[in-house]
Amino acid sequence: MTAALLDDPLTSPETAPDALAGFTIGVTATRRREEFAALLERRGARVVLAPAIRLVPLAEDAGLLAATRQCLDAPVHDVVVTTGVGLRGWMAAAEGWGLCTELAAHLASARILPRGPKARGAVRAAGLSDHWTPATESCDEIKQYLLAQDLRGRRIVVQLHGEPLIGFIAALRAAGATVIEVPVYRWLPYRDPSPLRRLITQAISGSVDAVAFTSAPAVLAMLNAARAEHLEDSLIDAFRGSVMAACVGPVTAAPLVARNVPVIQPERSRLGALARTLARHLPEHGVTRVTAGSHELEIRGHAVAVDGDLKPLPPAPMAVLKRLAERPGHVVARSELRVVLPGGPARESAEHAVEMAVTRLRRALGPAGIVETVVKRGYRLACDRLEVR
Repeated sequence: MTAALLDDPLTSPETAPDALAGFTIGVTATRRREEFAALLERRGARVVLAPAIRLVPLAEDAGLLAATRQCLDAPVHDVVVTTGVGLRGWMAAAEGWGLCTELAAHLASARILPRGPKARGAVRAAGLSDHWTPATESCDEIKQYLLAQDLRGRRIVVQLHGEPLIGFIAALRAAGATVIEVPVYRWLPYRDPSPLRRLITQAISGSVDAVAFTSAPAVLAMLNAARAEHLEDSLIDAFRGSVMAACVGPVTAAPLVARNVPVIQPERSRLGALARTLARHLPEHGVTRVTAGSHELEIRGHAVAVDGDLKPLPPAPMAVLKRLAERPGHVVARSELRVVLPGGPARESAEHAVEMAVTRLRRALGPAGIVETVVKRGYRLACDRLEVR
């Protein structure tokens, strides 16, 4: 059983097995995406897989070999390990060059500073001892820890995690340290961009309720892909509106926070914790409860529970139901409903499309009398008074 699944106690009262039933969540992760999707699906979610990036090892890269040789030229005093996969990749590459034993001995004489528990686990698995790990699992806290000391004359190795740590490294050098950057791997856009493009469109249209991110490069890749389609502003607006952005930790969240996007994140940067955070927040913020025609409706994501019986709804009937539920008991004109249908008011036969959407909605709901027709005016939910909770 994987660590991600072990860190997922379904018995916890805050993570009911069906907490995400009716919600659609986009997953941008590449590594361990199936595991993460399983955590969400076990809670009832519908998952849209849209890998945003791919990790490219640099075992054959001359820059990595040059950085390794630079490390071996003289003793190093501090080693910052940002990711477990990065350290493992570095040691594997060194083994291929016949330098693994020498590199391990060199690192063993230094203070090793893993960024978080995963990096710390990789350090220990390599037979090395870790000196200190920041409570926040952030490079910024490591930077502050180092800057609080006299760094003049110290050689500090920084294992990069896919993109340059420009401010981090500049601050150490300004304090007098010699910094050796170790580029173990880099991130590139995923080979097939179509799933991510579809997810961007779904987020903008409101067809997904949340998008989960497990790395900052994945966030940047999604924003870049949206920008290439002239949709970046629309995507940001969606995240500021009805689509929840869920990030595994503060480093991942940083590109969205910089754009004033509200982000939810777990206290611990783990896949299981991220799944539990979604299971708490989506039902709290993404559910509308209405009493109509003596029936209890719970509108959640792409489905509605009628007296506790969950019924998936296609996009058009769901759009109509959500619009009617904004003002239960009040009549909504066909012209207003025409605007919220997929395709908007310009679609052909819009009047007929509204009638068909209402017919399909009534059929999906089951019991009669929930949606009423008000002749020559429109439709309404059969409520004697406002009962949204």
